[in-house]
Amino acid sequence: MIGRLDEIVIDCHDPVRLAGFWQRVLGGYIVRQSHEWVALEPPTGLTVSFQLVPEAKSVKNRVHLDVDVGDLEEAAIATIAAGGTRVGEVVYDELGGFQVMADPEGNEFCLISGPTAITA
Repeated sequence: MIGRLDEIVIDCHDPVRLAGFWQRVLGGYIVRQSHEWVALEPPTGLTVSFQLVPEAKSVKNRVHLDVDVGDLEEAAIATIAAGGTRVGEVVYDELGGFQVMADPEGNEFCLISGPTAITA
C-alpha cells in the first residue's frame, strides 16, 4: 500500500458557494475555509473539499460522487431546490436506480437508490 484516501477535492470557481450547495446535499460542517479552499466534513464518508481554480469545467467528469438516497425523485427535487440540475432521466437496472445531477458549477454526480421493483 502506498497510502490511504484522505479526501475528495472538486475544482471550482467559487469554493464557498459550492461547499454550501454540497453541505445542503450531504449535511455536515465546514471544517476548513479560506478564499481558495473550503473543506466539508459530512456526517459519514470522506471529507469533500473545494479548491479555487482559474479554468472552467469543459468536459464530462471522469470521476464522480454517488450519493445514496432513499427516494430518487424526492432527492432530485431537493437537489434542484439547492441549486443543482437534473441531467437526463432516472435509470433503473437490477442494482436499483440512479439520477445523474449536476452541481451549480456543472460537476456531475449521481443520486443512487438500492433495488427498486420495476413494473411494466
